[in-house]
Amino acid sequence: MTSPAMPTYIGMPSFPDAAREAVADTRLRGNLAHATATIRARRAGAVAELADWPALREAGKQIKDHVLANLGHYLRLLEERVTEAGGTVHWARDAAEANRIVAGLVKATGETEVVKVKSMATQEIGLNEHLAEEGITAYETDLAELIVQLGDDRPSHILVPAIHRNRSDIRDIFLRAMEDAPEGLSDSPADLAEAARRHLRAKFLSAKVGVSGVNFAVADTGTLVVLESEGNGRMCLTLPETLISVMGVEKIVPSWRDLEVFLQLLPRSSTAERMNPYTSAWTGVSPGDGPRDFHLVLLDNGRTATLADEVGRQALRCIRCSACLNVCPVYQRAGGHAYGSPYPGPIGAILSPQIRGVGSDVDASLPYASSLCGACFEACPVAIDIPEVLVHLRARAVEKGPRHPLERVAMAAAGWTLRSPTRLGLAQRAASASRRIVARGGRIRRLPGPLNAWTETRDAPAPPPESFRAWWARTDGGLKDGNRKGDGE
Repeated sequence: MTSPAMPTYIGMPSFPDAAREAVADTRLRGNLAHATATIRARRAGAVAELADWPALREAGKQIKDHVLANLGHYLRLLEERVTEAGGTVHWARDAAEANRIVAGLVKATGETEVVKVKSMATQEIGLNEHLAEEGITAYETDLAELIVQLGDDRPSHILVPAIHRNRSDIRDIFLRAMEDAPEGLSDSPADLAEAARRHLRAKFLSAKVGVSGVNFAVADTGTLVVLESEGNGRMCLTLPETLISVMGVEKIVPSWRDLEVFLQLLPRSSTAERMNPYTSAWTGVSPGDGPRDFHLVLLDNGRTATLADEVGRQALRCIRCSACLNVCPVYQRAGGHAYGSPYPGPIGAILSPQIRGVGSDVDASLPYASSLCGACFEACPVAIDIPEVLVHLRARAVEKGPRHPLERVAMAAAGWTLRSPTRLGLAQRAASASRRIVARGGRIRRLPGPLNAWTETRDAPAPPPESFRAWWARTDGGLKDGNRKGDGE
């Protein structure tokens, strides 16, 4: 059973099953290949412009690690500063508590609608769905999130949630689900953007409550920061009378000087821009300027447990840039939906199992959703060693998961064989003799019976015609073949 810490998409199978279906969708693969290749190339150019990029990356890593090592101190400081500035801080242990807090705050205003700026934290806790159950409608205002919401769809990318859609798909969604979409809407980007702009403008001007996420929180001033590219966040943060921000507890930076490092790392790693188009910062409330009532919901939801894991805690450095998704060969072929989580790609493969645990088939399979090629680690602007955490979580999944009876038999047989040189030699000769039966073209593509789990997603090399031990005995260590040089040569 999935933990309520984060919703698993209803009916979601384990990653191998979901990925198999996704890979068969040639249109999806085409959309993903085009989009990720474009973003990847642009990001590489933006990063190459900075000679001190490695130093910035190391600085970001050290700042994040310092905050995680002193998280209690900085959370208390942030609460104190936000309160001094006229805001109210709420603490949420898990998704259910965070949802109750936000729904209660909205109900207290008497409103039944909210506008939202894109927020991974609210996706993580399933806020929109909970608000709907409470009779409250949440309107997504990020263009890609709007496309996903109108299409009754799920996000598939951290930065570009509708990356799996092309512009023809988007036009059809607007015509079908946007009540004020113009007749004869074309699929040109300009026309689609204008339709969304007109649709959202009415929401911005009428909404009394806004809900936001938080990219960074500056502890020593109590300032919260949101980065976005369309200006929708600026509208959500300034026009409503009540603003509710939901923030994972790890999003703190100590000072504005530290924030400056991330304002260089994040735009170049995510949108390949030198400077973020819209960077909004607010500190509490100010009479006559912006919301009159501000609430900050600090969300734990498994983060404290993750922090206790010396290897896994580095996932909490993540600044949600999506660079790891764009370089991952697995994500590029399978897409984000296969991960069964609001956090797709390599970062989702290490973050979701830690927040939710590895008790479900989906979460137990996520650490295996990788080739361990290391491209994600190289791209990460805060140097999260994602392959290291994946291997660590694989071990946890094996420890906590049921072991197949065949596995116990196979391991016992292997131990018995390896304890005797004679038995090992016989096994090697038997393996070499079987190559003509189990392998074609030098590869084992399918093993029989329960053993086919080993070859379900990979080919295995065929046993060599002769083992190393047999070759060594036959050639006297290579001397009889004339392959060894004499002394002094």
